[in-house]
Amino acid sequence: MPRRERNKFVKRGQIIEILIEDYAFGGKGIGRIRNEHGEFVVFVPNTLPGQWVKAQVKKSSKNYAECKLLDVLKLSEDEIEMPYQDIPGAPYIQLPIEKQHEYKKQSTLELFKRIGKVADIEDKFDQFISSPNTFHYRNKMEYGFSAIGYDRTLKTDVDEFTLGFKRRGLWWCGENLNKDSGLFDADVENQLKNIKVYFENTGLAPWHAPRKEGFFRYFVIRKSYKTNRLLFNLVTTSHDLPKFDLDKFAQYLVELFGNRVAGLLHTINDEIGDRTIATTGSIDLVYGDDKIVEELLGLNFEISMKSFFQTNPKCAEKLYSKVADYALEKKESIDNSVVLDLFCGTGTIGQIVASKAENAKIIGVDIVVSAIEDAKENAKRNMIKGLEFYAADVGKFLNEHPEYKDSIGTIILDPARAGIAPKTLKKIINLNAERLVYVSCNPATQARDTEQLILAGYQLKKLSLVDQFPHTAHIETVVLFEK
Repeated sequence: MPRRERNKFVKRGQIIEILIEDYAFGGKGIGRIRNEHGEFVVFVPNTLPGQWVKAQVKKSSKNYAECKLLDVLKLSEDEIEMPYQDIPGAPYIQLPIEKQHEYKKQSTLELFKRIGKVADIEDKFDQFISSPNTFHYRNKMEYGFSAIGYDRTLKTDVDEFTLGFKRRGLWWCGENLNKDSGLFDADVENQLKNIKVYFENTGLAPWHAPRKEGFFRYFVIRKSYKTNRLLFNLVTTSHDLPKFDLDKFAQYLVELFGNRVAGLLHTINDEIGDRTIATTGSIDLVYGDDKIVEELLGLNFEISMKSFFQTNPKCAEKLYSKVADYALEKKESIDNSVVLDLFCGTGTIGQIVASKAENAKIIGVDIVVSAIEDAKENAKRNMIKGLEFYAADVGKFLNEHPEYKDSIGTIILDPARAGIAPKTLKKIINLNAERLVYVSCNPATQARDTEQLILAGYQLKKLSLVDQFPHTAHIETVVLFEK
């Protein structure tokens, strides 16, 4: 067996300093190493052209290496100073929003050319939809506790009680959030340092990731833009629980935020996995209500701690309006017909389409039982008729309900990041719907599915991009396909 040729540029685990020269889809900055052996490409996520960065090689092949970002040593000339605390969840916050849009559009269209094989994608491009709020747009944040902090001056980890976010590239380290990050609620984030002191004064330990022990694990907050109210969830282990007074903590939150406090929940998570809500743990209401109400396009939605709901509701209105526009563009193919809303979540898109259509039957399908329960409740609350919701695997549902096959004119698709499983995509194609409106939070998997849909006789008619998450690499896409 021939011996694998040794990489002449980098080796796994090596720490390098490199200039980022280009930008690829998904927020990957491109650096190049040049030496007597030639030129070698290095990808570093969450970086920008013009930055000097410190990165660690995670894997390398003959032609390129994938790295982990450790530190930005020098900013790009495009970046500007911001009054917010920098956090891993907003790597591009110092880049003007117009420049962010430019990078996102160019790299996404390139993806559809390369993976989707749509050579004339620029001609199909419809609209770039920006977020109405560039800052403070999120309605949910998860703050993590850690017994290991990070000293930015000494550039080393230290033993300290932290509440905030993980240090980028160091899974065992937390960093305190001491002020507004620019993403969530400014009043809440400016109070987080005081909330941390409250927890610290109890004498109970924060989670120690390497040892997999401790009491405090996560502090999760949801916000309603409609009512401005806050729903809190404190996640702890059961160890030492009798020593913590949950009712007293609820009263402390009321002292801080007054009638903005909708409720406080407490979740027990004794699993060692790094998740806020455990599969085996309990979630109990300590104070107030266990839900808040949000509004989208005039419809009301009840949101629990576990429900999936769009993180940027103001921008979600724009996203759903674009989906409805594409779906209802040929209104005659929606009215008096069956519309399949697959991977429907809490049924938001289906309800919006149903409220604008005449005598259409919208069938929503999703595998998450709690999401379907929420969808049914929301439809009832909004008094929208013509909706049916099924908790089922999409592929199995299509097998078990052949009665809808001949009456489906339009299918709305909104799958998870992994895209649509090949077998399920085949079943969708076999339904022979005249039109598909495909929403994606991961254009890479959507571009992959686009190639299959084109081979099956669909044409990509229009593509819009929606910037649901400013200051990150994420972009959502809405694509209209027609037979």
